[in-house]
Amino acid sequence: MSDDSRPSPPAGPSTARTAAVIPAAGRGVRLGPGAPKALRALGGTPMLIHAVRAMAASRAVSLVVVVAPPDGAAEVKTLLDAHALPERTDFLVVPGGRSRQESVKLGLDALPPGHDIVLVHDAARPLVPVDTVDAVIEAVRDGAPAVVPALPLADTVKQVEPAGTPGEPEPVVATPERSLLRAVQTPQGFDRATLVRAHETVTGEVTDDAGMVEQLGLTVVAVPGHEEAFKVTRPLDLVLAEAVLARRRLNDGF
Repeated sequence: MSDDSRPSPPAGPSTARTAAVIPAAGRGVRLGPGAPKALRALGGTPMLIHAVRAMAASRAVSLVVVVAPPDGAAEVKTLLDAHALPERTDFLVVPGGRSRQESVKLGLDALPPGHDIVLVHDAARPLVPVDTVDAVIEAVRDGAPAVVPALPLADTVKQVEPAGTPGEPEPVVATPERSLLRAVQTPQGFDRATLVRAHETVTGEVTDDAGMVEQLGLTVVAVPGHEEAFKVTRPLDLVLAEAVLARRRLNDGF
């Protein structure tokens, strides 16, 4: 564990400390019945542990806050204690809320002073490479209030008029220019004060924290994402994640 008894230097472009918040309170119903998605095994280890290790792999991350299911904080704390995690990083578990937005806010509220950069990372993206994490942090250090890792789209995208009944044909109303679109991943990185202000002022449903910052009228920038930072949402994603993990272990001894 890191020693927090020493005074922190003034935050600046190269000295700002980074904390990661991992909301892991969701049930993940699209993966089917069973344990919450974040606790599903990947290569024999819960996805949440992979996600925590992915954040702690960055030497810039000094604290990881895991936001557990409202009634599962003790279980998640026991889980973290049972797995090897980097000693240079501190870990904290707090109970979450009823929505992802509420859970991220609770994670933010638990951050001690001195962490001026905050990452928000999906527990269901267990295999994000450390280079992607570092690129997000660096962009925030360079002055961006909010940063997202993102990939160009491989498929043509159609805007449709939603059908009233699931499974019914849907009229296509537009074909957006694919070169201008990106698929956004996590971790998303923020200036802490900006993210706190977004959570205090933006209401209504949002799909990600960067979207909340956009509603403040601030600029969100994108850095290159990575194909292995995909989200494990459906059973086929879990098969792909197992294959990626097996390849890493074969090639790198991961």
